[in-house]
Amino acid sequence: MAQPTPHAGLQEGLIHEPASEHGGGFPPFQSSTFAAQILWVAITFGLLYYLMSRVAIPRITGLLHERQMRLAGDLDEAARMKTDADAARESYARSLKEAQDKAKGIAQATRDSLAAEAETRRKSLEADLAAKLAESEAQIRSRTVSAMSNVREVAADAATAIVERLIGQTPDRAAVEAAYDRTQTVH
Repeated sequence: MAQPTPHAGLQEGLIHEPASEHGGGFPPFQSSTFAAQILWVAITFGLLYYLMSRVAIPRITGLLHERQMRLAGDLDEAARMKTDADAARESYARSLKEAQDKAKGIAQATRDSLAAEAETRRKSLEADLAAKLAESEAQIRSRTVSAMSNVREVAADAATAIVERLIGQTPDRAAVEAAYDRTQTVH
């Protein structure tokens, strides 16, 4: 018995293929099926057109319209909020200006009040100092007069002691005081 070869069923150089059910060539390019293919393309196109015009396009249009309305509403809300924010900013600026003006007024009133109080204190202190100065000057004058009267007496005593030592006799007290008085009027 002969062994089958691995190429059994093959002829030398030819490959055997099973027969196709469509015959030879690519089916869409066969001229015998053009009419059926055109019919099915027209039916499919019509069905897709109908579905698109009745289902998909109205839904897409509705979604686009809804989106446009939502965007318009959001833009209106944003414009309203911007207007509110601008009004709040202007109100804040106005309030801040009023507060600053009020603070300046209070500060000026406080400065004026403190200046008037300081002026009153200064005048009071000046009056007290003037009174104390006048009192001190009076005390100085009285002590000067007292000291000068003591100086006269001490000078008279010293002059009497000097003359007594020099000449050995005690001079007259009235004469010594008269001599002292003459020297004081010259100076």
